[in-house]
Amino acid sequence: MNDIWYFDSHAHYDARRFREDQEAVLAQMAPARVRRIMNIGCDLASSHTSIALAEQYDFIYAAVGSHPDDAAAVDDALVAQYRILAQHPKVRAIGEIGLDYYYEDVPREKQQEAFRLQLALAKELDMPVIIHQRDAYEDTLKIVDEFPGLRGVFHCFSGSVEYAKEVLKRGFYLGFTGVITFKNARKAVEVAEYAPLHRLLIETDCPYMAPEPFRGKRCDSTMLPRMAEKIAQLRGLPVAEIARITRENAMALFGVDAP
Repeated sequence: MNDIWYFDSHAHYDARRFREDQEAVLAQMAPARVRRIMNIGCDLASSHTSIALAEQYDFIYAAVGSHPDDAAAVDDALVAQYRILAQHPKVRAIGEIGLDYYYEDVPREKQQEAFRLQLALAKELDMPVIIHQRDAYEDTLKIVDEFPGLRGVFHCFSGSVEYAKEVLKRGFYLGFTGVITFKNARKAVEVAEYAPLHRLLIETDCPYMAPEPFRGKRCDSTMLPRMAEKIAQLRGLPVAEIARITRENAMALFGVDAP
């Protein structure tokens, strides 16, 4: 296909904010030219729901795992359940997993333990990981380095160019949300200008992170072109080229075919 279409590499359609109109929202994807979506698990319940969505919609794929906020629940028994879920043919990643030191609702040591357990699972299954990192720059890279050969994406990337270089050096992709369209998003813009095109993904992280001019509203994948337009502007390329590059990157990382 030579027409423009998009791959949303990170979404949460299992979220409460879609409970009332999930079906109606997802019906808008085809007209909006969003033809592939990765729905991401944050705990066991949302991992199950992500798989259910992937079974219901042919354009949705799933990731399973526990977000740092759910790290206290992660143990060998839960990882064993994720191992079983990961056998589903539409599960294409372990995530979202990682470290979040912003609120520290879960002690850092427990977050690190949960992160290691899930990285080990991804390594065992040879699956990509979707990494959430906030205010945990050094520890995240240190733990990732304990599992050489991993592949994946640092989603909703908000670090500096220097940090991006370290992430890229390890072979990971960088995911950009609607934040890149914000007037105060200096770091994200600098990284999007710098990073190799073959390492860029676009995502909504919906229902969060709506781009301008929708900032503060509920986000959904129909807003994904805003991210492509911003990166196209920064790189001096047609939007169609950014759409093509980012969807091909996502398809390669997650092992997903074109529609």
